[in-house]
Amino acid sequence: MQPRIPRQSAGEQGGRWPDGTDLEDRFGVELTSAVSGARRRAVRDGDRQIDTAHLLHSLLECDADSRELLGDGPRVVRVLGYLVQRSIGYGLRWQSSVEDSGAVPVVTGAAGFSPPAAAAMEDACARAVRRGAARAGGPDLLAALVADPRTRAAEVLARAAVEPHAVLARVESHFEPTP
Repeated sequence: MQPRIPRQSAGEQGGRWPDGTDLEDRFGVELTSAVSGARRRAVRDGDRQIDTAHLLHSLLECDADSRELLGDGPRVVRVLGYLVQRSIGYGLRWQSSVEDSGAVPVVTGAAGFSPPAAAAMEDACARAVRRGAARAGGPDLLAALVADPRTRAAEVLARAAVEPHAVLARVESHFEPTP
């Protein structure tokens, strides 16, 4: 039997990422809050690991920029509707299984996270570094979540008719300097 996810938030566990850095050193306030919320949601849902759908759900609850970049109001409501239904019908087939999109190599040492969720968080940090930011923010994680089409987050977005390329374009334009 797989070990359960610890009941503490990432910050309560010492706030360390597998490479030894503090979460607060890598993530902005909203993103740290989203990761903690995803951890609580996974425990509450009885899931073995935090997956990309947990991250997406918590991110949309915590970060106004990510909600705006996802698209119009009705689209956000549809996505949140699917995510809320996860524990009462939609997504039940995910319970007792580990998310593995097969698109990324398994990330070792990211205890409590599915491989795609850990990879998305690493990608969010890499996106922040590429744009010269000290910490990853919600839009960085949103872009990372929509980039892999074979994750649970991508499945939810597809059911809600969210076009990943359009979200990526909005994220990119969000970070472009305005003249």
